[in-house]
Amino acid sequence: MIKIVWDAPFKQSYKKKIGSNEIVKTKFWKAINIFEQNPYDPKLKTHKLTGKLNGLYAFSVGYEYRVIFKFIENNKSALLIDIGTHDEVY
Repeated sequence: MIKIVWDAPFKQSYKKKIGSNEIVKTKFWKAINIFEQNPYDPKLKTHKLTGKLNGLYAFSVGYEYRVIFKFIENNKSALLIDIGTHDEVY
């Protein structure tokens, strides 16, 4: 099981981009539960990023949304960095 670390910028991004969208919120929490158990579960489509986001990873929340994160503490924790649509986070 991996520990998830939420920082203030991620919380702000979540609030701004997801806000009161209950459908996306539900998908997000389902994805987080899967991620905690196995960050590389095929349902999440977790992948390493390149370019300006080199060293970071992303996983899918439904079809449209992505969560950007990085592994910390020898891959025992994941720091959530950003959430949004493909165009917003990449």
